[in-house]
Amino acid sequence: MTPDGGPRRPDVTTVEVVGGREPFTLSLRDHDERWAQDYREHRRRILAALAGLDVQVEHIGSTSVPGLAAKPVVDVVVAVPDVTAEEDYLDALLAAGYVLRVREPAHRLVRTPARDAHVHVYGRGDPAVDAYLLLRDHLRRDAADRALYEDVKRDLLTRRWDTMDAYSDAKSDVIAAITARAAARAGRGGRGPREPRRG
Repeated sequence: MTPDGGPRRPDVTTVEVVGGREPFTLSLRDHDERWAQDYREHRRRILAALAGLDVQVEHIGSTSVPGLAAKPVVDVVVAVPDVTAEEDYLDALLAAGYVLRVREPAHRLVRTPARDAHVHVYGRGDPAVDAYLLLRDHLRRDAADRALYEDVKRDLLTRRWDTMDAYSDAKSDVIAAITARAAARAGRGGRGPREPRRG
């Protein structure tokens, strides 16, 4: 970040999926309490890797919502001072055992080699981070929306998906509707987190 608070350099303008398309198997599992433990381990690992850098680390996605069925992939969001300054965080995350999967405007994705954890990196203040947390917190509190979201995911599971992104995109309408209700309840506007590329 520059002294005036701006990004250190222009961000990327295209989507780079490192390693290209991969085969994937889509499955939902009933909520597993171990997902919270897995998140805490990733949080510890990330904070150790980024020691000295002012970051926010949060558990997001369906594995962060007790009672919600989910793909067995723990999603973590990390807000760094400047997402364009990859030299401040990327090598450290790679050294901590993550691999770079996606580089796109305003977002980087690293994951475990086992593909059981996705770490989404955004710049501090990116509205996507607040949207993820708004959705997570709402689903933790609202049983009806939690059930609706799970029903939609289970319905989507009956279809064939060529990519994880296609499956994620198919959830966009329900996520936007739930997030709008969450924002209205919280007294603020919001469409919901944009679905980043997952590879």
